[in-house]
Amino acid sequence: MGSYIPNQALIYERANGVVFARYRDPPHNKKPRWVIGGDPDKTARALGIVSYDEWKNVMQVAESNANIKKQLDRLMTMYYVVKDDMEK
Repeated sequence: MGSYIPNQALIYERANGVVFARYRDPPHNKKPRWVIGGDPDKTARALGIVSYDEWKNVMQVAESNANIKKQLDRLMTMYYVVKDDMEK
């Protein structure tokens, strides 16, 4: 979202375990709402990311599944290459 606009009222909404905020008054109320909290798993899903618990489950399955372990290793290698490129 960036930074908040000073002296602007917010409306808080809860939907499916996720808390959102949005501006109440024009012209700022045209901006889309943003996630501010809620249930960790549902919030992660609303943000389009993997929750910590889900990631732990993937790691546990990778210990006993060779295909997932191989793909996870490839993903981590790709991550470190991209991360190193972005830091340069």
